[in-house]
Amino acid sequence: MTNNPAYEALARVLTEHSTKLKKGDHVLLDAHDTPESFVIALLRAVRKCGAFPFVQLHSGKIAREMALGISEQQASTILELDLARMKKMQAYICVRGSKNIAEMADVPQEKMNILSETLKPLSNYRVNKTRWVVLRWPTDSMAQQAHQSTEAFEEFFFRVCTLDYARMQPGMKALKDLMDRTDRVAIKGPGTDLRFSIKGIGSVMCGGEFNIPDGEVFSCPVKNSVEGEITFNAPTIYRGIGFENIHLVFAKGKIIKATSSDTKALNEILDTDPGARYIGEFSLGFNPHILDPMRDILFDEKIAGSFHFTPGQAYEIAGNKNKSAIHWDMVSIQRKDYGGGEIWFDDVLIRKDGLFTQPALRKLNPDQLLKTRK
Repeated sequence: MTNNPAYEALARVLTEHSTKLKKGDHVLLDAHDTPESFVIALLRAVRKCGAFPFVQLHSGKIAREMALGISEQQASTILELDLARMKKMQAYICVRGSKNIAEMADVPQEKMNILSETLKPLSNYRVNKTRWVVLRWPTDSMAQQAHQSTEAFEEFFFRVCTLDYARMQPGMKALKDLMDRTDRVAIKGPGTDLRFSIKGIGSVMCGGEFNIPDGEVFSCPVKNSVEGEITFNAPTIYRGIGFENIHLVFAKGKIIKATSSDTKALNEILDTDPGARYIGEFSLGFNPHILDPMRDILFDEKIAGSFHFTPGQAYEIAGNKNKSAIHWDMVSIQRKDYGGGEIWFDDVLIRKDGLFTQPALRKLNPDQLLKTRK
């Protein structure tokens, strides 16, 4: 088999930087519609670290067919089997390809709820008890979403996924320190006037450890503190359904009104459980290579000059203890070309029109992250 330098470079990032594999680690490689050649590159990279790879392969079409007939009894058995295996793992690498991003669009919501609610303990264990990383795989479908040729998109994908994430560290550290001591947050922009507290929550830097591509620092609102309204200008796909122009209104932390291009489906998802109408994450994105939405959240939530606000489950770290079967990252871009906007921490302007204004944070602006090293 001919070696692919791009595959090998990405596999090194995932095994050496993201999951920091050690000798003797058990690693689950979870590959969804991913080329065998890249899975093999991952296997070899895992072995070079002295770790032991375990592989699970998925097909989107088969996953849809399973979901159409799922029952609570069957989902519980899947949880029992998969959770027992996950408890044997020290690390988890998930590569999610998608030949059709809407493959699950016609699966009834009650079936999707069975899967999301029953299998939530598996996701919780993986997130909280293993060293993990998740990434997409470039496909013709993704290139089409990004309005690029397949060749151009693949070049973009490997460039952004093998970014020198170490360059983000100084700016991320400054942003984390600021968020850790912040109480009041205010976000303003077209259709947005939002206020909440992050006092005592803490924050987490994301520089290639959990998602590839990466580039965010996240925190979480105090659960009952969110007030006001927000409009998201990035389209989103959740459970195979496309949404645009999502507008949420909050009172005492709860979403009391929600509209979008598909208001009925939006509210059905937000009614999954009581926690789905509270926010589980607040994050600022700053990856300089990602500028426009492509309906893929692992990319869109890192868009330079964006933030995301997430109905549903909170993380154990830097979280507010909100519990839900959903975790839906909704993205708003505040650069001038998307209408602008402001973010204030304790009455101090920290980002305007997508650019950080405070000296220590300016290192996260695109011109600084892309500056040629001397």
